[in-house]
Amino acid sequence: MRRSICALLILGVCFAAPGYAHHLRASSATTMPITTSSAKARALYYKGIQDYENLYLERCNDDWRSAVQEDPNLAVAWAWIAFNSSNPAEVSAARAKAKALEPKLSPGEQLMVSWIVKVQEGDMIAGISAMNDMLEMFPKDKHLFYLSGNWLLLENGDEQSLRIMQKALALDKNFPPALNDIAYVEARDWQFAKAFAAMDRYVALLPNEPNPNDSYGELLRMAGNFEGSLQHYRAALKIDPDFVTSQLGLGDTYALMGNQEQARIEYDKAIQFAHNEADRLSYTIQKAMTYVREGQFAEADKLFLDIAKTAHAKEQNLQEAQAYRSLAEYQADDKSALKYLQQAEEALGDKALSMNDKDEEKSIILRNRTIRASRSGDAALADTSLKQLESMASVSRDKTVQSSYNGAAGTLLMDQKKFSEAISLLEEDRDNPFTMELLVQAYYQTDQSDKLHDMEARLRGTNVPTMEQALVVPAARLRRPEI
Repeated sequence: MRRSICALLILGVCFAAPGYAHHLRASSATTMPITTSSAKARALYYKGIQDYENLYLERCNDDWRSAVQEDPNLAVAWAWIAFNSSNPAEVSAARAKAKALEPKLSPGEQLMVSWIVKVQEGDMIAGISAMNDMLEMFPKDKHLFYLSGNWLLLENGDEQSLRIMQKALALDKNFPPALNDIAYVEARDWQFAKAFAAMDRYVALLPNEPNPNDSYGELLRMAGNFEGSLQHYRAALKIDPDFVTSQLGLGDTYALMGNQEQARIEYDKAIQFAHNEADRLSYTIQKAMTYVREGQFAEADKLFLDIAKTAHAKEQNLQEAQAYRSLAEYQADDKSALKYLQQAEEALGDKALSMNDKDEEKSIILRNRTIRASRSGDAALADTSLKQLESMASVSRDKTVQSSYNGAAGTLLMDQKKFSEAISLLEEDRDNPFTMELLVQAYYQTDQSDKLHDMEARLRGTNVPTMEQALVVPAARLRRPEI
């Protein structure tokens, strides 16, 4: 986000606490009713919701697919297939079916479908307004609170997610998925003691489910406790050997520990047992990053290009774009980087991708292009790319789009040594390691020692398995801290 266009958080323009949307009449039902004449379809739909809450993210898709086989008019199942599937063609078709059925639904179902459809079509404000109205209509449905709050967490709307999850816990103080998401919000804010307290409750409530240990493993890794992280991932796999995200977690943890050879062994297992093509490609992208971490750039190039080729053949356009964009991020030569960024943008042309996914990835591509073009001396391309980003950010409340603009614009201001102006933008993108590094420099130049030391500690303590972390954080840890 950048203040010159929108000083509001991703959802601030229309997010009010549930109960204050449009003063809709509240239902006394503890669960929103769904429209179907098939008892089996209804049971499968709710099983899908339960599996989603327990983070069986492919099994719930299978539940909803089975539900619509039993009742092809079960619109909310189509909507959740559209929300959660990783197959662009399936997402597009399911969204169209849900949208076509919407006029025949109950008011609550209409709001649920509208929320998902509008967001995927890029109309964030209308989508969130529908979500708010849905929560106002069913203030006793903890599952709706979770579904909404979890989506907000996925969109980096942490404060809003926390408020909704607290409302879910007010309905049921031992509601496991809400405890899980609250722990993530606390960990993102570096409040690890609070996060681990919530995790302890989560694990105790669901001792036979793998996800509590999986989540605990991820949060321990974020805190820098790698051995503890490995133990919890292994515990999750002991409960369910097919819980592949924990296998991926082992690879990510070893990569952050610096053991790239072992990371690749773990990634290969995750790739072998991936539940769908998109996950398989995404796990392979993680594997390719291990070569970047080792400085084996030729090996990384080879694998990323192979991923892009495979993704194109499998019509997984988002992963194709991500592979080319990842290639660009570590190139020493700006012209090579710009070439790969062009290929990344071209990969997004497929109409099956949701507008939301397309806009987010395109904004990251434009961010990289703006910075690379500027540093290569192509001022015209840098200006054009930044203006495209500004145009996207002016009409979008998506935090990824906002952050991409702020990061790009702030970086150019840093290059011009306009430190104070840069800070106001970069602070809206403070979770990106490239931005953290620039903020350390900007705080040093403007004599803000407290902020400098806080940001430097966060930079050195960032343990997330991303390309940005791989390119910035290990090198930052080797440098002498700013005084």
